[in-house]
Amino acid sequence: MSQPFHLAGIIPVAGQSLDFNFPWHDSLMPIGANYLAVERSVVECAYAGCETIWIVCHDDMQPLIRHRLGEYVEDPVWLGRTLSTNPAEERKQIPIYYVPIHPKDRDKRDCLAWSVIYGANSAYMVSKTISKWLIPSRYYVSFPYGIYPVEFIKFHRKEISSEKTFCLYTGDKETVKNNKYLGFTFDFEQYKEFRDTVRKEGTGTRVPSKGKMSTKDLPVEERWSARFFPVDKVFNPLDVDKNCELVEVEWYHNIDNWEEYCLYLGSQKSKEMIRPSKALLCYREFGTIGKE
Repeated sequence: MSQPFHLAGIIPVAGQSLDFNFPWHDSLMPIGANYLAVERSVVECAYAGCETIWIVCHDDMQPLIRHRLGEYVEDPVWLGRTLSTNPAEERKQIPIYYVPIHPKDRDKRDCLAWSVIYGANSAYMVSKTISKWLIPSRYYVSFPYGIYPVEFIKFHRKEISSEKTFCLYTGDKETVKNNKYLGFTFDFEQYKEFRDTVRKEGTGTRVPSKGKMSTKDLPVEERWSARFFPVDKVFNPLDVDKNCELVEVEWYHNIDNWEEYCLYLGSQKSKEMIRPSKALLCYREFGTIGKE
């Protein structure tokens, strides 16, 4: 029996705070009427064909995010098959899991890119514990702070769920390697390269040295430098020139700072960002065993 393909969606939420300074988390910023940034990422993962979605967030922000998203989202492709014999019974649910950053990493190397790495590791370990047949084959990353239309992604499911790397890019040929919050896929071997980048280039509390452990402390402002690593630094090993499927997005807006967020809200594209129907996205929970 061949290994089944499991595409796990990773949504990095935990990371250094942006300059919004609102009482809620930055990923809960509205991008449309009754439509939040993290919800757009969930919808993107659903259109990409993810079998599971893993949202990496701290424990203190998880309740409010879960209150908006619930425990699963409907697969939009199966949702649209209305000519089936029993459309309601043939729908496919995509479970959503909430993963907290490990306490040893919090405020030390928990940048947005590390949330992707830790989410992939959690998806791998949890799935492996259940069954070797559930181990993710590839991971699809969707960032809350990059805004672009996602419906077209359903036409590229075959390329996304393949052995090739899949990357979205803008009209300027910019990808996640150019510090753009665009979706992409990676496998376990690439995961190890990303992880090693953080481990090798990030600092601790002491001056790096070869051989014996250094006894000289780093200045406070230079400690745990991985907290501030941008996504392009960590995902630089991603090879988009060989064995990679590149797909252009129609338009793209960055909302990781207040100035560009205002530019997005003032653009015509913000009016096109409409919340999906309740059939696709609304608060839902799986039925509890033994209860009505």
